[in-house]
Amino acid sequence: MGRLFVLTLEGKIYSCKHCGTHLALSENIVSKSFHCRHGNAYLFSKVVNVTSGEIETRMMMTGLHTVADIFCVCCGSIVGWKYESAHEKSQKYKEGKSVLERFKISGPDGSHYWASHETHVVGSDADDV
Repeated sequence: MGRLFVLTLEGKIYSCKHCGTHLALSENIVSKSFHCRHGNAYLFSKVVNVTSGEIETRMMMTGLHTVADIFCVCCGSIVGWKYESAHEKSQKYKEGKSVLERFKISGPDGSHYWASHETHVVGSDADDV
């Protein structure tokens, strides 16, 4: 498989809640108003230490998008998804950006978000940005 190179970030870091691998900096947050099956999610302009799954087209709350799930490079846990393309003009700003699900990452202060048993969001996208 080869040698695994993991980037270490400095600053206010979001990391994989399972293994602690650094994933993103708070300064790269574009929006905190995204939602997923497990609750809140954040849109980031840059994430590191992830691998991408298969690219697929999904109907989300804000329309049709081409996305790929992203996984922690160390433990393989799914941590969110990356927007490859948006089919609607108003959603083009998402292209090339990644969403990290708060349920699957630790915050800069080490906090974890837990899924609410009452969360029933269908789809995986932002309501408004």
